[in-house]
Order: sequence, then C-alpha cells, then structure tokens
Amino acid sequence: MRWLSASGAFMALGGRMSALAKESADRVPPRSVAAVITAYRSGLHADVLAGKILEGWEHDGGKGPNLRLASMYIDQSKPDDLGLAMAKKYNIPIFDTIEEALTVRTDSIGVNGVLSIGEHGNYPWNDKGQHLYPRRRFFEQITDTFEKYDKVVPVFNDKHLGPVWSDAKWMYDRALDLKIPFMAGSSIPVTFRKGDPTIPMNTPIAEILAIGYSGLDIYGFHTLEALQAIAERRQGAEKGVQWVQCLQGDMIWKAVDEGRVRKELLDAALDKVPKSSDVDLRSLVRDDVALFLFKYRDGVRGSVFMLNGLAQGFAVAVHTKGKRRLLATHIVERKTPRYPHFAYLLQAIERMFHSGRPSYPVERTLLTSGILDRALTSRAQDYRQLETPELAIPYIPVDYPHAPNPPLAG
Repeated sequence: MRWLSASGAFMALGGRMSALAKESADRVPPRSVAAVITAYRSGLHADVLAGKILEGWEHDGGKGPNLRLASMYIDQSKPDDLGLAMAKKYNIPIFDTIEEALTVRTDSIGVNGVLSIGEHGNYPWNDKGQHLYPRRRFFEQITDTFEKYDKVVPVFNDKHLGPVWSDAKWMYDRALDLKIPFMAGSSIPVTFRKGDPTIPMNTPIAEILAIGYSGLDIYGFHTLEALQAIAERRQGAEKGVQWVQCLQGDMIWKAVDEGRVRKELLDAALDKVPKSSDVDLRSLVRDDVALFLFKYRDGVRGSVFMLNGLAQGFAVAVHTKGKRRLLATHIVERKTPRYPHFAYLLQAIERMFHSGRPSYPVERTLLTSGILDRALTSRAQDYRQLETPELAIPYIPVDYPHAPNPPLAG
C-alpha cells in the first residue's frame, strides 16, 4: 500500500492552543464522526479526544476541530459516567451496536469518519502482560458494517493495533483489503519536545535509544512510538526490524557493559528525561523495568529502556554516523490545558477525515505494535532473541510536524 502525503504545506501548528481553532476552516462544512469507545470518564482517552470535538481544544466551550460528533457506541459505562452526561448535554445519540453508530440508524454509512478508542475499561490481561482491549473486535465490526453497506470512510484507531500481533496484522490487512484510509497510534510522536527537537529527514542514524516509564505494555508502546517517529527519518528508512529481545535485571546492565547498547547514548537520554534523584539506576530491579533490544533490517540498532521508578517521562537519543555529538530530546507530556498533546493528535485525525488520506503511515504503528508484542513474547520465553521476519515492514515516512516549542505552561 502506498501512503501519499498531502499536497501543499502541512498545517501550521501555531504557538498556543488557541491557534489550533484558527486552523479549522470555517468555510468548509464539518465532517461527521462516529466515536466507538471502550469507556468515557474524565481524563480517559475518550474524554481528551471526543471531548475536544464537543467542547473545543481546551474543553472550555471555545472552537475546536472542524468535526461534528454524530454518534457514540460505549462498550462499558456506568450511570454516572462522563460520556452519558456529555451525550445528554450535546444531544449525541448513544447506540447499542457499532453498526447503528456508523449508520446512525439509516440505510447507509451516516458519518464521514470513525474514531475507534479502545483504551481504558475493565478488560482481561494475558500471560504476557498485554491488556486485551477490544480493538480488533471494534475494527471487525466497523469493517463488517462498511462491507454490508458498500462504503468505507477513514478510521483512526487509538494507540497500538492489536494489542497482540495476530490481531494487529489482521487489522492492517483488513484495512488494505477494503482500501480504508487508516491511521493509528499515540499522541507522543506529535507532542512537544525539548532539547534537539527535530531530526532532519534522511539523517544517517547509526543507533537510536529511548527511555520510558510506567507499564511495559501501556507505556512501552508510547516509548516505541516516540523512538520510531524519529528512527523512520533516517536514510533509506523504513524496511522493518530483523530481531527483538527483552532483558531484565542484571541482564540489562550486562548488555550495556558489553557494548550492545552505547553507554554514551543512554547517558545522553538520561540527561534529558525527568527522573527521581534518589534512585540508583543499576539497583532498579522491578517487574516493570526492562530493556527492549532490536535491530533494524538496515543494521541500525534500537533500544528502549523502560525505567519505571526512575524515569518520569520520555527521552530519545540518536547517534548520527560520522558525528561525535549525540542528539537527545525530552518528549514532553502536558496535562494542562486538558492534555494538549492530544489536540495535536486530533488535528492529524481531523486532517485525514477531511482529506481522505492518512496524515502519516499506519505502518509506523504496525511496526511498533509488532516490536512490543515480540519484546513481551521474548520476556515470556526466557528472554530469547526472536527473529522477526514478520516485521519486515517497509514504508515511506512523511515529514509531519510535532507540536511547537516552547511547550505550553502547565
């Protein structure tokens, strides 16, 4: 599948949240959206995505994206949930099935785009530590509805595909088969950055490293997306990943000491990431501390250090061929006003819903979903290095911008 970047300049991302409102062209009718949601409570992904459609970029009643929420399906809800109150406040119908939400109880697809938010809620975990959100089930019912009514519209899948590899690949292949404009992923690649914020396209990267925090599944994905959004900008990218391995405990530091990870690159990332000052790095032994090692098919080395208990954010460091200076950036999350990095993600989604073309390739998220699944599989299989021919995923990246600097206060 060939992903085409939109013609003309990318939308300017402005200096403040209010600038986003100016970028939604009032003279163009809003595109209608069906939101397919696991759970809708304050601060959850449904709130900071669908909520911005309803209440504006800053959730203050001001202007927001040039989108209109036409319907919702909520998989799990309680009588006092925010989603029910928002539906009542804005007269948004909540349907009992995904098909009804997409057709708005008509005899055709009744919306211009689908926002599938399979994140949060009470769902099981498997033995590998993967939270089994119903993203494939959602996508299967969405696409079955497209087939039934012989019409497709763009779909955005929040966070990683799957979350298990077989489901991720099924979703991707299904989108290809039906020629669905399809995007997925995290808000982290488009959020604010401090340090060396931009790596130019076609940079000759030799090695790349990221630091993350929190759970290996939930935030390991965010960390991989932060890394891949930069790694894909290297010369000749992207061809995919040759092998993946997860290490824990003393194995992590043995890999560093033996040079499997460039120590100076780890130090550069540690220098950028917010962290607890009273925690000794090498004594950090926890079930949610791990090193994901992988090798790209072009020979570039990648590594992700999940350092929960020490790191309090994300950082990415890059070793460029032929240069001694290492580039490093802090990938910045903000909570106010109302998680603004999600506004920049929603702007990319808005752009696809209007243009009918993905703002950036879904293959990035397919690849990061696969790396994460293989890393957690390695962990469950005594930390074996796993060859990954299934991750030979080539794609052409686009020069999509991240949020402007300096980041907003808050």
